[in-house]
Amino acid sequence: MSELKQVILVRQDLKLPKGKLGAQCAHASVEAVLKSPSSTIKEWRSQGMAKIVLKVKDEKELIHYFQLAKDAGLTASLITDAGRTVIAPGTKTCAGIGPDEEEEIDKLTGKLSLL
Repeated sequence: MSELKQVILVRQDLKLPKGKLGAQCAHASVEAVLKSPSSTIKEWRSQGMAKIVLKVKDEKELIHYFQLAKDAGLTASLITDAGRTVIAPGTKTCAGIGPDEEEEIDKLTGKLSLL
C-alpha cells in the first residue's frame, strides 16, 4: 500500500485559543479515524500515523474542501462545536481528511498552507 496520511483543516477566521484549537483538531482526527476501514487504520499506524494541520480561510472554504474530499471518496469528518466554551453552538471549526493515500489527499489540499 502507498503512503497514508491525514490532514486536519482549521478555520483561521475563528482565531481559536490554542487549547480550543488543539481539542477541535483532535475531534476532527478521531472522528475521521472512526469512519475509516480497520485495514487502513492498521496500515496508517504502522507507517507512523502522519498528520498535517492546514489552514483554511473561513467556513465556506472549510466546507468546500470537506465536500471535495467526500466527492473524491476520501474519508472525511466535519466538526461542529457544541458551544460550551468560546464559540457559538453549531460553529463548524475543523475537518479531518483521511487517513487515505497521501497522493489523493494532496490533489485536494496540496495548495493549502501549514498552520
